[in-house]
Amino acid sequence: MDLPPWASFLGVVLAIALFLVSTLHHHLQNPSRKYNLPPGPRPWPVIGNLNLIGPLPHRSVHELSKRYGPLMSLRFGSLPVVVGSSVDMARFFLKTHDLAFIDRPRTASGRYTGYNYSDMLWSPYGAYWRQARKFCKAEVFSAARLRSQEHAREGEVRAMLRDLYAAAAGWAAAAPVRLMDHLFQLTINVISLMVLGKKHAVGVDVDGRSAAAGGLLATTEAFKWMIEEFFFLSGGLDIGDMIPWLSWLDPHGHVRRMKRLREMFDRFLDDVVDEHSERRRRAGDKFVATDAVDLLLELADDPNLEVPIERDGVKAFTLNLLVGLPDTTSVTIEWAMSELLRNPDALATATEELDRVIGRERLVTEGDIASLPYMEAVVKETMRLHPVSPMLAPRLSREDVSVGGHDIPAGALVFVNVWAIARDPAVWGQAAGEFRPERFVGSGVDVKGHDLELLPFGSGRRMCPGVSLGLRMVQVILANLVHGYAWKLPDGVSREELSMEETFGLSTPRMVRLDAVAEPRLPAHLYAGP
Repeated sequence: MDLPPWASFLGVVLAIALFLVSTLHHHLQNPSRKYNLPPGPRPWPVIGNLNLIGPLPHRSVHELSKRYGPLMSLRFGSLPVVVGSSVDMARFFLKTHDLAFIDRPRTASGRYTGYNYSDMLWSPYGAYWRQARKFCKAEVFSAARLRSQEHAREGEVRAMLRDLYAAAAGWAAAAPVRLMDHLFQLTINVISLMVLGKKHAVGVDVDGRSAAAGGLLATTEAFKWMIEEFFFLSGGLDIGDMIPWLSWLDPHGHVRRMKRLREMFDRFLDDVVDEHSERRRRAGDKFVATDAVDLLLELADDPNLEVPIERDGVKAFTLNLLVGLPDTTSVTIEWAMSELLRNPDALATATEELDRVIGRERLVTEGDIASLPYMEAVVKETMRLHPVSPMLAPRLSREDVSVGGHDIPAGALVFVNVWAIARDPAVWGQAAGEFRPERFVGSGVDVKGHDLELLPFGSGRRMCPGVSLGLRMVQVILANLVHGYAWKLPDGVSREELSMEETFGLSTPRMVRLDAVAEPRLPAHLYAGP
């Protein structure tokens, strides 16, 4: 029969009491090494410092670092945590001692959505991860392959501009458009062509049933939901990660959601792998790889691999490739357009540069970006103020390391708060919180991991392997949006009233999607395209 609510509560209280008694007994019987940890707030029993972490952890940790310093010690449940919030600490963790902090924690997300830690994001450091990293850099994101796919990317950009033009010229002229819908459609088309060899090859509805896609809005919307769910669930530590003996409770339902999402992606990815495998079998010796899944299957068949890549590994890497670009690229461009609409002088400067360099008789190509220093500055300033991953993905200390007289023990979680670094007045001046692209005009600071004050893609061996593609996409899409259309906020919405609230996950998107009015600026035939 069902137990009354008080009985369930009493059971939890008794479980906590027993755990505390057993933990105290363990420590009395097994005294551990005394570490001189970095300064930080005193942790509470069981929960540690979780009571100090709000819905936007990067902001909560930033406020704590103002009191305790750029190297801070916390506890998330039973996990020791160290946070670096300065350029010097970023250099220490990501450059000087990169190998000491290159591992990943064993999280619930890695277990369920990372195919038991067999993907690029959550796999532990070792031969398996090095193989995957080398494959991404040498095959999927090589300069030659990106050049070969440039024409396809430009075609998808033109298609997005054409869709916007149709909306602006139709009965809904002057009506606002939801920019994220167009951005996601564009980016998922680009990555589908790269990874699957075709657009919308397979879709999955919200119940997890595999279906032919054909560009149907329902399918696209379902896949968009799946990607957003993936980034939300991958962005934080589950209660079971932090307090393992409470994992059975799953109080927020995150593990249940991870399992459901894994099933949905699994149906989709099984279809993808089966289709590609059958095509390879039929072609036999005449088979030529044309997309990333083909290349992954070839890699998995290599008998000389140090560590074999199983079917789950192929699916895990495919999933990483499919979900990474659409979310991060779309989120960054949406933030950039939001900032430009809030700062009309910056929008006017960017528009003037495009008219002067490009003219109004053609669209912007990837080859034009180097001639558009202000547009490049807009992208860098957006990535500074709105880094897609504000605290980077967590790293795990592989060994005891000391810095500045403080100890970082093996097994500690390590976060680098790039959001805090981007707002450090010592680095960016007193206007650090303001959108000022001019700060990057003529500056040699880049976003590719060399300059530790600007780390939207991370740095070191664990930095994002798709940085070249992601940066190209953000730059050329944003430039064409500004060049192709005059943008304004909907009637009744002032730039001061435009919400800039964010939500937290593996990426940090706007809480409220951006709606804006687009008025064509170029001759009609440029929007029509081939």
